[in-house]
Amino acid sequence: RTLRYVPENSQDKIITDEDVLVTLLKVFEALFINDLSKQAHVLALCPEIRQKYLELPSPAPGRARVDVCRRRHQPACSPEEVLFNTLGFSLARDRSSLLSAGTGVFVSKGFVPKGTVVSMYPGTVYRKYEPIFFQSLGNPFIFRCIDGVLIDGNDKGLSRAVYRSCRRRDRLGPLRASDASWLTAAPRNPLAVGQYVNNCSREKAANVCYQEFDVPGSFPVELKQYLPNIVYSHDVQSHLRCVVLVTLRDIKQGEELFSNYFTVVN
Repeated sequence: RTLRYVPENSQDKIITDEDVLVTLLKVFEALFINDLSKQAHVLALCPEIRQKYLELPSPAPGRARVDVCRRRHQPACSPEEVLFNTLGFSLARDRSSLLSAGTGVFVSKGFVPKGTVVSMYPGTVYRKYEPIFFQSLGNPFIFRCIDGVLIDGNDKGLSRAVYRSCRRRDRLGPLRASDASWLTAAPRNPLAVGQYVNNCSREKAANVCYQEFDVPGSFPVELKQYLPNIVYSHDVQSHLRCVVLVTLRDIKQGEELFSNYFTVVN
């Protein structure tokens, strides 16, 4: 077994929360623009969103550099192509290079620099006091955050049903509060494959690290449809917890991602 040592909760940051937010917004805006032809109901009912994406002469600083007017009339790219065009790499799930490890996650195209958000850990978010016993039985996809918050990243069985139920509950008219496509073989958010990143070994050192991130209240409402997480209890007033995977070194095309499952917090 391998261990990751975290001196204090506040030191569990490879990059800043602002850097994480900028990356997610960049990717999600590019996905939204790529899906523009499918967003007619959102654009029709939300004039401010329509103005933001269709009536600006050029993208605002930090937004995806895409000609949205021209994109509206072009065939949509695959999510993997959008990720490559936005961040310079794409990901794929395939048989792990570790014996008996099952599915793993690989950089299928491009190059990932050190300190980059390379993936997200999807799933239902549970507080410490919320019921997760039956979902946890025989479930290897439960991620425990440093503060005891749990994320169930299982895409099958009861876990799958709970996530879909919570997602239907939280839908706001035409606006979706989260993404459920990570439960399928073709996720709309190409970053939402972090639950399949395998644990490192003596032969395969960790090249990515988990980092907790709370989605701010100012997160654009039209981009929440790409967040692969949802809270179990709707009445709890707190920020949505997400977990991202950040690269510990440069990662080249063809390399598999490896994390460290076992964390010790002082």
